[in-house]
Amino acid sequence: MSEGEESSLFKTRLFKTLEGVDDALKLIKVSLENSVLDVVEVDIRSSLHYYSAEDVHALQDVPNYDRSAVDGYAVISNDVISSSITNPSILNVVEKIYADSSYHMLKPLNHGETSIVYTGAPLPPNADAVVMFEDTKADGSNVQIFRPVSPYQNVSRRGEDFQKGSIVVEKGTLIRPWHLAALLSTGYEKIRVFRKVRIGVISTGSELTEKWQDAGVINTTKPLLLSLIQEEFCEGYDFGTVPDDVEAIRDRILFALKDMDILLTTGGTSVGATDLVSDAISSIDGSKIVFHGVRMRPGKPTGMAIVKGKPLFILSGYPVASFTGFEVFVKYAINLLRCSKPLFYPKVRAKLARRLAKPVGVKAFVRIKVYQLNGEYFAEPLRLTGSGLLSTLTRGNGLLVIDEDVEGYDEGEMVEVQLLEWVI
Repeated sequence: MSEGEESSLFKTRLFKTLEGVDDALKLIKVSLENSVLDVVEVDIRSSLHYYSAEDVHALQDVPNYDRSAVDGYAVISNDVISSSITNPSILNVVEKIYADSSYHMLKPLNHGETSIVYTGAPLPPNADAVVMFEDTKADGSNVQIFRPVSPYQNVSRRGEDFQKGSIVVEKGTLIRPWHLAALLSTGYEKIRVFRKVRIGVISTGSELTEKWQDAGVINTTKPLLLSLIQEEFCEGYDFGTVPDDVEAIRDRILFALKDMDILLTTGGTSVGATDLVSDAISSIDGSKIVFHGVRMRPGKPTGMAIVKGKPLFILSGYPVASFTGFEVFVKYAINLLRCSKPLFYPKVRAKLARRLAKPVGVKAFVRIKVYQLNGEYFAEPLRLTGSGLLSTLTRGNGLLVIDEDVEGYDEGEMVEVQLLEWVI
């Protein structure tokens, strides 16, 4: 049976009502509105790639005192306002101040006095500027100043990095290396984060094998999903491959759900004699199929259920369709659970290299090869159909989303493409 014939069969025999993509997303949101991950406390140094469970406010000003941004002399700026090469100001040096000096132990400056300061050192009380060494000349216990400075010139002001009480990291933020450093700078040693989302994957299909061999079909979809889970900074768990048997599928689902936050199944999403995932889900007490069948391409047979209070996504056994279901629906659910925003992917405007058509009423997710020619971006569609063709994933570096009410685009038309990799 061809993919087109199978798609038509889905519509007539199983998917009598197909949800729109946006409607399916709304159903997911409603289904998970009371589901939030547990919060744990971790050491800041171990917090990389966790998501903050709360707004984190600075415990202190950073820097906590006015500090020198250069090596030089801390001064009262009014004392050197008329300084020049021919008419230097002469100040008395009272002390040296280093980056590790305590502000509370410093001598306040009086008019006519200065302190030697090094980069990062706190300014003594009353000082409001720093003259760089190269604009001075030491003369015993005095120093000649050859250039005036304005108030707070060459000074890092107290709180200019973070002010006490200001937000350093917002709730739902992915902790990156710079967040980690900022949190430490404001006095934190620990942070409350959402624990990692635990996602299990079950493949179904008696024809599947884990290694290439003459008979059967090698399972590429499960490793693809487990890798996508890792890229979302979640924990992926492989619950193996189950033969085409309702009871076996049901038992594996119940076993996997015990410790998972989300469960994914692959295969068994259509209407053939061996497509039994929906039957297995329906046989579990209290389960609810939220939707099954979406007006999208690829990935029409994608579905979602609530089983034992947890989301289960029914994904195609075809890798490209499964990838699309993960990108559109599973990622959305992940971000709901950990109160996070989607990871950012840049977009570019590109000229379509050839005409691209699709049925009205279907939202299409088209893999695109984006390239540059004479300083201009071009977008080459790979295939709109062919859910099992991994080459569309390996060759593509972008994704073009075509809304339901758009029939397609003509060759040469400008389109907005979401980049998934760098354009070389």
